[in-house]
Amino acid sequence: MRVMVIVKATKESEAGVLPDTEILTKMGKYNEQLVKAGVMLAGDGLQSSSKGKRVKFSGEMRTVIDGPFAETKELIARYWMWQVRSIDEAVEWLKRAPFDGGTEVEIRPVFEAADFGENLTPEAKERDQRLRQELAGKK
Repeated sequence: MRVMVIVKATKESEAGVLPDTEILTKMGKYNEQLVKAGVMLAGDGLQSSSKGKRVKFSGEMRTVIDGPFAETKELIARYWMWQVRSIDEAVEWLKRAPFDGGTEVEIRPVFEAADFGENLTPEAKERDQRLRQELAGKK
């Protein structure tokens, strides 16, 4: 199963405070373990919401909202995509992460085509597979 591991933003990350050398080194070693174990598929840190935009959809209308966004605790500072056998395995991997200071991290399963059952037509399944192959070829 694939899971997205979502690291919540903090006042510091939203202020643009960059991690120091020590945490970058620890996180690099942790990511290396994830890659060697075949768990990590992707992952990156995100710049503060002050550099982002949101697009709100209402019928045909599109409204662009400039950051920064309120409610830091609801924002994402970093993410990973992992391939694990279960959500419990993801939790065990996450417990090894070099976080402290009240960092909050969320793990959420990613929908797979099979999760949609009969609602996903054979044509849509074929399109999904084709697009995934195209994406894999671009790596």
